[in-house]
Amino acid sequence: MQEYSFDIQVEPDNSSKQDPTMTKPFSQACENNKLPILNVLKVAFSRSHKVLEIGSGTGQHAVFMAENLPHLLWQCSDQAIYLEGIEQWRADYSGDNFPEPLELDVTQSEWPVRRVDAVFSANTLHIMSWPMVEQFFRGVRKVLQAGGVCCVYGPFNYDGEYTSSSNAQFDQWLRQRDPASGIRDFAQIDQLAREAGMFLVEDHEMPANNRLLQWQMLDI
Repeated sequence: MQEYSFDIQVEPDNSSKQDPTMTKPFSQACENNKLPILNVLKVAFSRSHKVLEIGSGTGQHAVFMAENLPHLLWQCSDQAIYLEGIEQWRADYSGDNFPEPLELDVTQSEWPVRRVDAVFSANTLHIMSWPMVEQFFRGVRKVLQAGGVCCVYGPFNYDGEYTSSSNAQFDQWLRQRDPASGIRDFAQIDQLAREAGMFLVEDHEMPANNRLLQWQMLDI
């Protein structure tokens, strides 16, 4: 099974480093991108109440978002091997809007969540195989309620072209590591979102040649 956690980032030189002063899992790239992501989510999730984060990885984003978006119940999820690390971050958090992380693999036929009004995932789609990306959106369709918001952060290609030379190099590194992975094309991802009943609200430009795609579930 392919790992789809925050540990692999578009900033590969920094992403896997361990902060020597910390015992918790740590990703420098998460530290680098958390504030720009927060600035978008403050608006995108302003009317949301419960968010499911898919592929929470180290748990850094979860703690930061829970602290700065206290109106949200921030529900982490990831494969079993990452849950202990997320719990270490959660143990140091004093708020009541960060419940115990859930074990979630996007290939599961039934996800361990009933209904949420927001979904967030960062740096996951280029780690998954394409069939897993398809299952990601099928799963989102099942759990995201009408009018809910889905935000996905990461690098994307446009019209089959890389947006930067660094993204091209990163994609080559990804495919050497796992031929089933790689930077996805925006049009193909947006097509999956539309098939899942969502429409694109905004394609946000982000630092380090990343994007944050914001969709909303049709309110029908």
